[in-house]
Amino acid sequence: MKVFGIARRPPEVDAPHPQFQVRRILRISRVVSDLGRAAAFYRDALGFRIIAQGPLNQATILDSGLGDAEEVVMRLGAQDVALVRYTAHGRPYPPVSRADDMWFQHLAIAVNDMEAAYAHLSLHPGWRSISEAGPQMLPPSNGSVRAFKFRDLDGHPLELIWFPPGQGRPVWHQGMSATPFLGIDHSALSIASTARGVDFYRALGFRVSDRSLNRGPAQARLDGLPGATVRVTALRPESERGPGLELLCYHPSGRPAGVTRPNDIVTDWLTLRVNPSSGDLPRAVRDPDGHRLVLADQGVGASGLPA
Repeated sequence: MKVFGIARRPPEVDAPHPQFQVRRILRISRVVSDLGRAAAFYRDALGFRIIAQGPLNQATILDSGLGDAEEVVMRLGAQDVALVRYTAHGRPYPPVSRADDMWFQHLAIAVNDMEAAYAHLSLHPGWRSISEAGPQMLPPSNGSVRAFKFRDLDGHPLELIWFPPGQGRPVWHQGMSATPFLGIDHSALSIASTARGVDFYRALGFRVSDRSLNRGPAQARLDGLPGATVRVTALRPESERGPGLELLCYHPSGRPAGVTRPNDIVTDWLTLRVNPSSGDLPRAVRDPDGHRLVLADQGVGASGLPA
């Protein structure tokens, strides 16, 4: 099944150039159908706050002739997400989507109290559950974390994740928070080959920080995917600041994304701060499974934030 048309190598796919080395993930961007509605959901249901808004810098994703776009940049803790709306609307998120499909990309939001976070989310309508039977506790072999996956108002996947003491990044166990929502721990991408994905991201300067094989009833309920077996590879850039990256390789692999356009609602991309020795930036590339990346040497977009 080709959800977005004939599957082929997208024209802007480019191998990572060895002269570009990623320092950190600056932000995660995703396309939405209604900017005000989406921003209100991320604010009210998940604790994000608006830090900037304005025209999208087309150079961040290549000028595709799709017209103007606006973005709202939102922050939770010290991590940012940008919600983007094009004047020329693209296609909606595929209605029948699974965690093993190659277009799957979620944001994992660290929480300090899963029951409180889930109860707060449940007060706000419009989202749809991916996980079955509420938050799930994964076995000790997978860190004994608690997690819950769901979709926002446009269908983009998200995850709430709670780390027990001694697990996860130290920042999630430091200090007090007025809300259960702490920040973005990572973005996770479904891929077809762990070896191929790791080679690509290592060439950009990411390092492998953890590996696990997740399977069993709790994983199946978490993913809403009977018999789910997924090899998880956690990656970190040079800096400890900002979110990390996870590669999710399901067995068997799901459906390829095929051809997508920047204004399709399914579109997410990561903006990566790199140390260039030469070359024009920002530069848009795709990884081997079609996930979009933007290489930049400074803050880009509406916020004008220093990197």
